[in-house]
Amino acid sequence: MIIGILKEPEGENRVAILPEGAKSLADLGVESILVEDQAGMRAFASNVAYETAGATISNRADILTTADLIIGIHRPEANELKSVKKGATLLAVFQPLGDAENVIAWRDSGYTIFSMDMVPRTTRAQSMDILSSQATVAGYKAVLMAAGNLPTFFPMLMTAAGTIIPAKVLILGAGVAGLQAIATARKLGAVVEAFDVRTAVKEEVESLGAKFVEVEGATDDKAAGGYAVEQTEEYKKKQAQAIQEHAIKSDVVICTAQIPGRKAPVLITEDTLNSMKPGTVIIDLAASTGGNCALSKNEQIVDVNGVKIFGYSNLPSDMPADASKMFTKNVINFTKLIIKDGQLDLNFEDDIVAGTCITHNKEIYNERVKSMIAN
Repeated sequence: MIIGILKEPEGENRVAILPEGAKSLADLGVESILVEDQAGMRAFASNVAYETAGATISNRADILTTADLIIGIHRPEANELKSVKKGATLLAVFQPLGDAENVIAWRDSGYTIFSMDMVPRTTRAQSMDILSSQATVAGYKAVLMAAGNLPTFFPMLMTAAGTIIPAKVLILGAGVAGLQAIATARKLGAVVEAFDVRTAVKEEVESLGAKFVEVEGATDDKAAGGYAVEQTEEYKKKQAQAIQEHAIKSDVVICTAQIPGRKAPVLITEDTLNSMKPGTVIIDLAASTGGNCALSKNEQIVDVNGVKIFGYSNLPSDMPADASKMFTKNVINFTKLIIKDGQLDLNFEDDIVAGTCITHNKEIYNERVKSMIAN
């Protein structure tokens, strides 16, 4: 079996497999590993490092037409899929939820597609969970970005020139990114509050030294795999009021709340923005799905009366070495489930393999995606 590792598009500094990962793939007994020229350059991994690990440097066209398993972070462009080897398997972040048109096209293409963002959120699958590993990077970088753009200090300082009070930070969403943001902000000396519709995370928030902003009446769906779910209109009104009260007192707001396959919930309204003090910094990690802030624009900075909104939803790309290292480890752990004795061996009795697979033999395998298509 031939494995191909693709270079990511401009603007993405990570790589799906670092040289140490290429060596791990070689240890699975595969025939050869082809790496696109300069694939790891922006993650500080040279062609020589890949060759030392046993890989062969190749070009994109040859990888697409000869590889049996193609690995990347971003999915190949639709026009590139036409040149992929017949019967090949593709592994990347395909984001199938809410994308029925492409899912149908992938199914009809006959390719086997594994989407790493669909890895089940179970204890056994934690070592393969790219959403969690990359969210850890995003939460950390979001706080550093906020600190770098805030016109005040984060920690309290006792100086001869007077006392500097600590920054007040509000974290919206206490998933992996939110919890990492809490931990980082606390280490920098800020006073931190966090909001989440899932009251089950209250203990985790408080264990990191933050205050949990609780709004009663939230719907918590245990079948959602730990993600937030859509809330009632009554709850949304209470939520909006509570968030506004805390946001207007904050120096920094980190937005991380997302619902898979849906537009991100708007938590910071225009009214709230107009009430916030100049100099406040908002980092919106949900900008690519609409944003938690009403005026966020993806990959842009918006200034609203002195309040700066950073719509940066791909912060892991700004820390490419470690982000790629974590992504690599996730992918290697997953490939060990589907490669046996150097050949692809798909066991759909395995819940992780079945849950991560989107299409195979012109069928849709993932149950959530299948349900989306049926509806």
